[in-house]
This record gives sequence, C-alpha cells and structure tokens, in this order.
Amino acid sequence: MFVVIADQIGSRTDRDRVADLLHRLDARAGDRLALPAERTAGDELQALTADPAAALDIVLECLRGKHFRAGLGIGDVAGELPASIREASGPAFIAGRRAVQKAARTSIHFAAAGADTAADAADDVDALIALLLTGRARWSAQSWELYDLLEQGLTQAAAAERLGITPQAVSKRARAAALAIDAEARRAIARVMDSADAEHSTVG
Repeated sequence: MFVVIADQIGSRTDRDRVADLLHRLDARAGDRLALPAERTAGDELQALTADPAAALDIVLECLRGKHFRAGLGIGDVAGELPASIREASGPAFIAGRRAVQKAARTSIHFAAAGADTAADAADDVDALIALLLTGRARWSAQSWELYDLLEQGLTQAAAAERLGITPQAVSKRARAAALAIDAEARRAIARVMDSADAEHSTVG
C-alpha cells in the first residue's frame, strides 16, 4: 500500500490551502483511493491507495504550486481498513511519517520511505520522483497550461485550438517542457512503485 502524508508549508503566515488540495485530490484520484483523503491535523492531510499510479498522481498534485511538502510511505496497513484514514495505522503510515519529516529537509519538498522490507525499493522511488520533480520545476505557466489540457485527454491539435495558437506552437511548447518524456517517466515510475509494493508484500 502507498500512504501520502502532506503538510502545508508556512501555514501560520498563509491561508489554509488543505481544503482546496483535498478537492483536487478527490477529482484526480478519488475513485482509486482505498479510503477518502482527509485532513488529519490542522495543516496536514493523508491519502491511502493500493494503486501506484494514483499514489504518484497524489504526490505530484500535492507538490504543485510549492505550498506543500509530501512524504510517500510504502508498506502494509495494520488489520482491516477502518472507516476513516484517521483510524488507520501500520508500517506504511510509519514510513509515510518518516518520509514527510525527511521532505522538510529537501529542496524539492519530497521524500519516499519504505517499511523495512521495502526500504531499498523506496530509495529507488525517491530518486526517480526527485528527478521528475526537478524537470517540472523548470516548467513555465504555459507549460502547465498545456500539460493540463493534454491530461484531460485533448490532442495537441485540440489543445492548440483551445489555446488559440498554432499546432506548431503547441508542439514547440510540448518539446520545451519535455511533456512526452514526463508522461513516459510517470508510467515507468508507477511500474517501479508497483514492483516495490509487490516485493514488500512477497517478503512480508
């Protein structure tokens, strides 16, 4: 299982952004969550899923805009799933807590950690997501605008029409942000995460 724990950066001097983020996470991955994502403290939220692609989507959504730090935990959940994530516990949550604490000391505001049997695999996930985030840090507002349209399922031609620019300009914008590589990398990272979870479950 994958646990994402995120907390807002500078919440004492900024407006509360947790509710907005929870809304975006529900829209992005709500049907793939094992339990609904919830606010678990004043400026913290938690999400739980068995789907590696959903976990990666959640991490990336949390880190968009640089208002949150996020930790990804890989491991088991104790017992049967409760009604609320607030009541859940187990090695995945312990790893997630360790990861978000580590994230507070990184420039990309992210870290991954695994339960004992998933520790090495989690280090691989950590490095790959860090590389993905480093690439995204260079995106312009126009890159994000195009990314959002393509993520909605639009073709580049349809995105060009929506943006009021030529298909050639859209293609140039996509190449500059390496959007195709980003999409391929996300699929590859999700496969590594799936292997890490499966390896952990087998060992456990």
